[in-house]
Amino acid sequence: MIRFALRLPEDLHTRLTAQAAHDRRSINSEILHLLEVALTTVAPETPDRLGGDTTAPDPLRGKPDSSPC
Repeated sequence: MIRFALRLPEDLHTRLTAQAAHDRRSINSEILHLLEVALTTVAPETPDRLGGDTTAPDPLRGKPDSSPC
């Protein structure tokens, strides 16, 4: 398994912590579960989004100034 650091906004961390506790999972397991569910959702492909769903928000896209540089 690959390890990496992930920076989260405090409010998102709070939401993840609450959801993980509700589902009786660790935060890591909750994040993995949510990613697996999101990545296995079937939708037609479009050029601008992986999975093709342009009607849903894209929470993984950062703000224009969010680059780590």
